[in-house]
Amino acid sequence: MSAATTVVLAGVHGHGQWHLRNVERMPDVELVGICDPRPPEVDLGVPVEPELPALLEKTRPDVTIVCTPIHTHSALALTAARAGSHVLLEKPPMPTLAEFDELVASLATTDRACQIGFQSLGSHALSRARALLADGAIGELRGVGAAGAWQRDAGYYGRARWAGRRTLDGVAVVDGALTNPFAHAIANALAIDGVSADEVPRELSVELYRANPIEADDTSCLRLVTARGTPITVAVTLCADREVEPYLVIHGSRGRIVLEYRENRVRLETPDRVEITEHATTDLLANLVAHTRRGEPLLVPPEAARPFMRILEAVRLAPDPREVPCSYDSSRGLRVIPGVSEAVVWSGDSLTLLSEMDVPWLK
Repeated sequence: MSAATTVVLAGVHGHGQWHLRNVERMPDVELVGICDPRPPEVDLGVPVEPELPALLEKTRPDVTIVCTPIHTHSALALTAARAGSHVLLEKPPMPTLAEFDELVASLATTDRACQIGFQSLGSHALSRARALLADGAIGELRGVGAAGAWQRDAGYYGRARWAGRRTLDGVAVVDGALTNPFAHAIANALAIDGVSADEVPRELSVELYRANPIEADDTSCLRLVTARGTPITVAVTLCADREVEPYLVIHGSRGRIVLEYRENRVRLETPDRVEITEHATTDLLANLVAHTRRGEPLLVPPEAARPFMRILEAVRLAPDPREVPCSYDSSRGLRVIPGVSEAVVWSGDSLTLLSEMDVPWLK
């Protein structure tokens, strides 16, 4: 029996807890170290170091998971790869397209694999939706709309210095609703149309809004037209008056496909057929291990994330978010934009930008 794949986790708090649980449940993966300036609250029985080079020297892991603030990703991922470790790099991978391209070029010189952490791209529901589209189940593709509405209170933005920031200490961060919590919506929409790494959209427009006292967007939308002429819209908010789990609507000439990527669920709707299917997902760490051991193709190699990075770059370069009116629940530190959930749902259904709707908070 082969030895377990050894893993170091950089960033144990926040979403790092998900990675910690994920490693613990995998029988062929062994956690051998944690890198974090703030040690975990419980003793995990492995070395803990505030700096990654020291931990890598001590543990020599097969894989390093980088789940740290966005603007620290590049240096940590490259440090791990140069030390001989494969890398699972959380999304969004970089705060700028130039940094992303520089990292990809540098990683190529290390002969180490890098998987980008768009976990939803490992969902078999996405594969099912693409297969239905390719088989002509809804006729000709007319467009893809994505929508999502969550609530995030003041604590969400107070959890770290970089949260809700466009820049920090002069360095790009780009931690907005589109680029971080709803990044999967963009990545899935691009994957549906098969957008390639070097493809330049025919059109791309971004609208950023905020109700919270932050730099970045908490409510936003975009519309792009891909090289194949497919319109894609994404409208999202963290100031929901009604929470709506994010989803995609794939519009066709003879019906539509609804992809609920967090639930791994696909709903096919045509005049003579309604079918709901639920699907498994391939874990990205497991896929990375299989790639390093048996040569299985990576599900999300860096080139698969470059179309998303082009969108992130447009968000980074867009004007600062426009402040919009909201109601404020002081007991929860929560700002809510009335009617915003209905608006983002309508965007997905109609492929319409928020500015093109008759919404009171944009007047």
